[in-house]
Amino acid sequence: MKITITRFVTLDGVSQGPGSPDEDTTDGFTRGGWLVPHIDAAFVRRTSDWLDLADGLLLGRRTYEAFARDWPEIRDPADPFTGRMNTLPKYVVSNTLAEGTWHPATVLRGDPVRAVAELKARPGRELQIHGSARLGDTLLSAGLIDTLRLVVAPTVLWTGRRFSAGPGAASGLRLVRHDATPAGLLFLEYTTTGEAPRGEYEGVAAFV
Repeated sequence: MKITITRFVTLDGVSQGPGSPDEDTTDGFTRGGWLVPHIDAAFVRRTSDWLDLADGLLLGRRTYEAFARDWPEIRDPADPFTGRMNTLPKYVVSNTLAEGTWHPATVLRGDPVRAVAELKARPGRELQIHGSARLGDTLLSAGLIDTLRLVVAPTVLWTGRRFSAGPGAASGLRLVRHDATPAGLLFLEYTTTGEAPRGEYEGVAAFV
């Protein structure tokens, strides 16, 4: 299976608390809810199409517990995501969670890189990471991510947890698709290419 990350980010790379002011107040973050004013029908269609590709969700403990609290409570029959989010298999990477309550759920214990690598080797389409920033960072650095899908909001927050943080290998990406919504959200889809290349600028002549 492929491992994909779907992440909502601001123009300055913040991914914390896109959905509501109290979604994630870790480290005193008070600027949550920044994605909501820019959501439109094009956003809903695209993210629904992405979810159609999933054979399962790959989550860290904190995101899993937040999703397990919120998604079963959504009763709107017109919501295009709820049925799939609630019924897709969930794989939770955690050494502290005793068992999952948002079923079907499997807790992956031990070294996260090894556990996910074993899962990735199974046949299937995509295991999708939603939220779970620390898990995504770890797997991207380890070379286990195949596709990265970003939704960039036209917002600069100046504070909050960035898309990637901490130590890790420099990751190369190749842009395979991009477009924008009428509300100003930018969709960027990348495939990973291994370690990021580097070079030394030797003048314009080298590129023409």
